[in-house]
Amino acid sequence: MDFTFTKEQEMIRRDVREFGEFEIEPYMEEIEEKGAIPNEIIKEMAEIGILCMSVDSKYGGINADPVTVGIVAEELARADISCAIPTFFLVEAAWGSILDRYGTEEAKQAILPDAAKGEAFIGIAATEPDVGSDLANMITVAKKTEDGYKLNGAKMFISGIKEVMNQLPKGGGYVTLAKTEPKNGARGISLFYLPLSKADGVSPTTFEDWGRKGISSGGFMLSDVSIPKEYLIGQENKGFYTAMEGFDYARTIIACVCCGASMKSLEIAMEYIKERTAFGTPIGKYEAIQMKLAEHWSKIRAARHLAYEALWTLGREIENKGAKRFETSMKCAQAKLLAPQFAFEAINDAIQWFGAFGYTTGCDLHIPLKAVRSYYWAEGSREIMALIVARELLGKDFVAYR
Repeated sequence: MDFTFTKEQEMIRRDVREFGEFEIEPYMEEIEEKGAIPNEIIKEMAEIGILCMSVDSKYGGINADPVTVGIVAEELARADISCAIPTFFLVEAAWGSILDRYGTEEAKQAILPDAAKGEAFIGIAATEPDVGSDLANMITVAKKTEDGYKLNGAKMFISGIKEVMNQLPKGGGYVTLAKTEPKNGARGISLFYLPLSKADGVSPTTFEDWGRKGISSGGFMLSDVSIPKEYLIGQENKGFYTAMEGFDYARTIIACVCCGASMKSLEIAMEYIKERTAFGTPIGKYEAIQMKLAEHWSKIRAARHLAYEALWTLGREIENKGAKRFETSMKCAQAKLLAPQFAFEAINDAIQWFGAFGYTTGCDLHIPLKAVRSYYWAEGSREIMALIVARELLGKDFVAYR
């Protein structure tokens, strides 16, 4: 059992932390206020090789393993506690990896290099207006044509709509779930790449989120949207199972992001409680605060170790080194179940230590509080994470919805 990172991973951590401190952290509040990640930062992320770093080097990535991806995500979250940049990063890392592993050569050549250069965005489109976790009941359908597919339906609560439609020079698109055999439920779902910014028949919309404002969210309607057959990802009608691998990857990176943002928030709070006095004594000396600090730090460290174990297991599965699919899913779900809640509770208590000032916008910790709260739902709700863990503990006979 070895909990150390490799020399290369430590070097990457050091470089990304330095990049974050100088190139991201000074602009965090501006990103939150303006509701956009500056193009310059996206370009710089591409230049240092972390965008789509999980994909093969011939498509612009660096063949990064999942643990290394988690390290970068954690460091980006320390620099941008609004979690906009980490979300941009993690979505592309997880779903770029799925496209790299299961996409056609034509699709990979057409899509991945632009994303790795920071010129296009790769997102995930699964949720629908009336369908979240119950993907088997989605309404979006894909009908086969002579040269591809036509998609009809709707997707909602999707990250990166403005970035794809208005910001990035080459737009981008989404790894998208649609039914190709509607009567077969989850066994009739296929996975596609939808080039949203270049497709006819797309009607996008955006929402105003109350947190994580630097990356947009929204949705789109699909009306007879044509995509080429080369943009089918994996096998037809097997898309649900392929997508689950992407969700596992994204969920575990989210856990790392929550740990990075909450640890940085606690560090900010620790500096404050050393200086703020009550009754002539720094409040950091009071046991009520020390007990909370120790508990939160320990919980976040525990969630962090669980996240890296899950990423290590995921890497072993990807490399066919013995990890089983459901073993991986369970570990990823455990990390995603705990990290957002632990992070939220830690930041919430840290705000309390700032007194009334903590309830003003002058205290930056309201920004990560709202950011990590979004991860209670993103890439699978906490309730679904609990069901996955319980399913593996009790057996499939105890799945209530079957």
